[in-house]
Amino acid sequence: MTSEIRNEVAPRASRIAAKLVATAILVASTGAAAVAEEAFVKAGKVLFEHRCRICHADDLALKSYGPPLVGVVGRKAGTYPGFDYSEAMKAAGFVWTPAGIRAWMADNTHMLPGTKMRHVGINDPGEQDLIVAYLESLAAKK
Repeated sequence: MTSEIRNEVAPRASRIAAKLVATAILVASTGAAAVAEEAFVKAGKVLFEHRCRICHADDLALKSYGPPLVGVVGRKAGTYPGFDYSEAMKAAGFVWTPAGIRAWMADNTHMLPGTKMRHVGINDPGEQDLIVAYLESLAAKK
């Protein structure tokens, strides 16, 4: 191979190799992200069972004292059909977002005075993130 050809081919091969490495990293990290997300959801389910299940169902076939939380992310507050919400919750007017759910878990009585729900005080951001990940996974079960 002449030096002219080598000088032209080597940079091209390096660019191709760099693209392949970048693609491999992206594929590997995407797979890892899916595994991490699944682990978050499973851990969130465990926390839900210990912190929330006493009052809320994560399955519409189960009875619960509070409203079921299937599909809560993205739902307007105080609107689950057939549940007897407080006047404060019926008038709240906000939609449950991940940030709103975290704020609710941390201090629901100050977030919405007049709510029927007792203060739960889940203040640890890690626990909040895991529970929210689980609640987000329940959206598909509507």
